[in-house]
Amino acid sequence: MTESKTADISPFILLHADDNVLLCRRPVRTGDILAIEGSEIVAREGVDVGHKLARYNLQPGDTVRKYGAPIGAMTRAASVGAHVHLHNMKSNYIASHTRQAVSDEVKK
Repeated sequence: MTESKTADISPFILLHADDNVLLCRRPVRTGDILAIEGSEIVAREGVDVGHKLARYNLQPGDTVRKYGAPIGAMTRAASVGAHVHLHNMKSNYIASHTRQAVSDEVKK
């Protein structure tokens, strides 16, 4: 049986050719060297498994595409390799799923 080393596995996967984000398949640590679109990028922050990284530079208002479909829009800029999540994007499907959003909804 052959075992593969975690370091030999790409830390992310492209789910669809039209996507502008990559999905983390293992944790990315600050300082990791990431090969994205033919360039080497130094990770500026840690990103957990299942979270997204910017495949290209993204600007506020840009549509975020995952599985080839629009899933949200950028609220802040993100450079290649940056973490893309609730701090810099909004969902197309729900206003938010943060505790604050739920609390605000309950108050209405």
